[in-house]
Amino acid sequence: MFSQQPWYHGNITRSTAEDLLSKAGKDGSFLLRGSESIQGAYALCVLYQNCVYTYRILPNEDKKLSVQASEGVPIRFFSVLTDLVEAYYKENMGLITHLQYAVQKEEEPEEEPEPVSLPPQLPPRNITSNESKDSHSDSSRGTDRGTELARPSISDTYIQRLQQIDISNLPEDHQKSIQEYFRSSLCLDAEQVQNGNPTLPHFKKLTQSICKNLTSEIARTLPSLEALQKVLDQPLSPGAGRIRNQHSGDANQSVAFKLEQLTKLIYSVEDKTKNAVFESVGYDGGHRKSLIPPVTFEVKCDSLGISNKMYLKVDVEGGKVYFKKSKDGPEDKYFVHNKILQLVKSQKMHNRLALVVETEKEKTQRKEFVFDDTKKREGFCQLLQQMKNKHSGKPEPDMITIFVGTWNMGNANPPQNITSWFQSKGQGKTHDDTASQIPHDIYVIGTQEDPLGEKDWIETVRGALRDITNISFKQIATQTLWSIRIVVLAKPEHENRFSHVFCDSVKTGIANALGNKGAVGVSFMFNRTSFGFVNSHLTSGSEKKLRRNQNFVSILRFLNLGDKKVNPFDITHRFTHLFWLGDLNYRVDLPAQEAENIVMKIKQQQYQDLLARDQLNIEREEEKVFLDYVEEEITFAPTYRFERDTRDRYAYTKAKATGTKYNLPSWCDRVLRKSYPMAHVVCNSYGCTNDIMTSDHSPVFATFDVGVTSQFVSKNDLSKDAQGAIKIMNCVAVLLTKSKTKFFIEYHSSCLEKFVKSPEGENQENTEGSIKVRFSGQVELTPIIADPEYLLDQHILICIKSTDCDESYGEGCVALRSAESSYTEFCIKLTHHGERTGLLTGGIQLPKSDGKQTEKLYDFIKVGDDPGAGKGKSGENTKMSSSVLATDISNPSYMGIGYKSSNQADRSPGNIMSQRTGPTSKDMTHGNLSPKKSTPSPTTKTSNPLSEDGQPPEMFDNPLYGSMSSSRGKTKPQPSSATNTMSSGLQPQNITKKPVVPSRSEGGMTGPNRPPVPMKSRPGQPQEPQPKPRDYRDSSELPSKLRQQTRQGQPKDGHHETQQPQVKMGRPLK
Repeated sequence: MFSQQPWYHGNITRSTAEDLLSKAGKDGSFLLRGSESIQGAYALCVLYQNCVYTYRILPNEDKKLSVQASEGVPIRFFSVLTDLVEAYYKENMGLITHLQYAVQKEEEPEEEPEPVSLPPQLPPRNITSNESKDSHSDSSRGTDRGTELARPSISDTYIQRLQQIDISNLPEDHQKSIQEYFRSSLCLDAEQVQNGNPTLPHFKKLTQSICKNLTSEIARTLPSLEALQKVLDQPLSPGAGRIRNQHSGDANQSVAFKLEQLTKLIYSVEDKTKNAVFESVGYDGGHRKSLIPPVTFEVKCDSLGISNKMYLKVDVEGGKVYFKKSKDGPEDKYFVHNKILQLVKSQKMHNRLALVVETEKEKTQRKEFVFDDTKKREGFCQLLQQMKNKHSGKPEPDMITIFVGTWNMGNANPPQNITSWFQSKGQGKTHDDTASQIPHDIYVIGTQEDPLGEKDWIETVRGALRDITNISFKQIATQTLWSIRIVVLAKPEHENRFSHVFCDSVKTGIANALGNKGAVGVSFMFNRTSFGFVNSHLTSGSEKKLRRNQNFVSILRFLNLGDKKVNPFDITHRFTHLFWLGDLNYRVDLPAQEAENIVMKIKQQQYQDLLARDQLNIEREEEKVFLDYVEEEITFAPTYRFERDTRDRYAYTKAKATGTKYNLPSWCDRVLRKSYPMAHVVCNSYGCTNDIMTSDHSPVFATFDVGVTSQFVSKNDLSKDAQGAIKIMNCVAVLLTKSKTKFFIEYHSSCLEKFVKSPEGENQENTEGSIKVRFSGQVELTPIIADPEYLLDQHILICIKSTDCDESYGEGCVALRSAESSYTEFCIKLTHHGERTGLLTGGIQLPKSDGKQTEKLYDFIKVGDDPGAGKGKSGENTKMSSSVLATDISNPSYMGIGYKSSNQADRSPGNIMSQRTGPTSKDMTHGNLSPKKSTPSPTTKTSNPLSEDGQPPEMFDNPLYGSMSSSRGKTKPQPSSATNTMSSGLQPQNITKKPVVPSRSEGGMTGPNRPPVPMKSRPGQPQEPQPKPRDYRDSSELPSKLRQQTRQGQPKDGHHETQQPQVKMGRPLK
């Protein structure tokens, strides 16, 4: 078999193949791998003069294999790969050089089998012969329990168990049948299994005998239920018809199968009856009733420099906010929802909030309030946002809230009450009680080591949500792999907004064949926005970090979700929003003797010292896994490994036959996300529960506000609809590869009827291990709708492919919103199968629009600077279009967001893109646009603006790449703590707490790529009227005690002028 050949490497990635050949270093070195682009095809990779040449091996209709070699060389066909490889050892066969040296597979360390919770397995074979008993006894002595005697036969074992159970109340014929089975028939079934027949015929006969009356009862009951189904659902649903046909048409169906179908039918009848009754009385599960009671907040406001106490009462259902001088005072002063124009969060004071309200036509007033704490402010904001959404009158939502939860249940049934999980209550960044009753639009629940049946678990979750919200949530999708499960539930009103629902799973257990480890996934479209969710349970064990990394790549490559039209892209790029949750099993990488010290630091809430040694953080920093994913800051205790039934003690030792095993307290359970650039996403909570203690893991929750799009309806005159194309030009790619091939670009997007190919690029020499490819000319993409407002919500997926084997060498994403005002240059990171593969730069231009854009719900809350108490007079006349309500703080993780004016010096590309001194930069932007305007600003003054204290400005800390420190005008990542931690004890680390920054999707712009300081804060520069800024809302800030003080030598609120980032040569081929 060719799979055993040393030259066949299976499904390794292209970059791994290049690395192996580069290490071999001899001309004529070769290997074969599976093709990444064509199912059932292979790729022959050959090294010659330090370059890798790849040839496709394709099967024809007769499954004969041939090599796509040089033109003019006769094609030869082979039945098996071994014959093909043998033939190409000869010279002049059309390859760059003949095959000479087979590159061997790298030996992988043997996996130690970990405890596996297998699905119900058949008992071992009952061996009766003396010889076999002797053999069994001998083998048992070789185990770690070698002193044990040979085990009793399986028949004896179950007869003993049966004798311990009181079966006197069973029918006499059932007693006899059960006893007879365990005495003799069980051994016969075991013998048949040993001989290859797994049907257990004697057990089937036993169950048919016991269920004889039940079978007849099913036959009598099923027609009655089907009649009910007909009445409730005209015409008869296909499901019920299938059930009847299966029951009546196949008498050999098992009783379990019939019962399962019967159960499904009963549930269906129950649901339809409820729906019919609810609809007849106008009841919709409580959603439109007074679900959210009025909530009153105590606040302080400044009037003439004096701080006064007052009360804000929010009536979500009534759509009003009351301003009261006392808690029980009159409610005569209020603002209706449509008169509350904007909420502006203070950046500096996390409990301060400004309300911008309309007092009379086109006149506004700004009211400043200080809440008791940040959580109260966030609760108030969420209630007002819910009120705006409820009374907006929009037929389709432009923002929804999503709950994402993960819990390793430890193979134990859940407690009676799990509502705290779905209310985001416990440790970390949690919801305020005032907002805990607000239902989320979608709930995504991932479990591992889940002992319940699918139906039982779904009903448990729906029951808990019904208790909290009085809403009966609809099941959208579920997928189970052994004990790994993902469930998606949604509000009933959204049921028809879901489409293109796909589910899949990938096994990553031992030899990638066992499903005790692996992933399940669900994807769907919500109106016009795509979502993907992955729940994974990765390899356990502190020392198996590399195996976990391999698990991640396997899931990334082989989980089959989303639109099949974008086959060149893995799940990283297939969805507007991708959430990855689960028991990822990454540990705190410290010696076992540090266990007590770790527990002490947890009690003191010194989490940052431990997070610096967190394996997942280290691996992400080194770009080995979860490249460009975002995780909210962790401010809760490690979620593993607790003693069950308490959260006060960690059980970090485990006695095993081979000795004591240490499971140090760790953040095994995580939620990460990755969104298209400039897509709106804000994390409102991230933490774990305190009161669910049946497992050795605590449940983890995360909640998000997510922007969504719907079917676009143009406001323009259809007869004069905007015409024009998306123009992409001047593209240059730097690819980390030693392949000798030509390249072209494919452009994919839901706004295009079909993907578009660019002309072939021109290869240019670059540094060792990379190729520079220049794509001259201009590519025009014709959108299905040319309305500029529609295009601003769209994204272009870019894939660079080779001409010889049609395989991808890098993918990225460009947000069209970044080119909203004029021709804009972009710089995006390229990745492939989770690895950094290069950089693509170019320019983009959209059709122009003079129309006003539709405001989104998520623009209602912004983040702004503090103007100072009493600066603006009450009732100051201001037009909303020109008032500076908040600073234009855009997503720090992407460049060029919403910059509408090309005449501001601070927005030139030099000020936005980070400076890197060499090819090792990690700060390539993925999916972002650096707005290099075609017309430079005439007001440019200096490339290094100073803050008021004359120091260079401070860089915000980036959640993805760690803290930033400044030195001589340059910025560089603060080195993370050493990855080799086993040899040293736990020492206090210089940890940088990252301030929370407003965001649309936070997955791309890194390090110092920050929005500029507002003009008014720059000394010596006149303040100009600014257009109404686009701002993509801050996630809620952490308490001030968790934030780091400004570092010495770093001033506030500034930015550096920097140069365009260079690609990180993270994988040089030697």
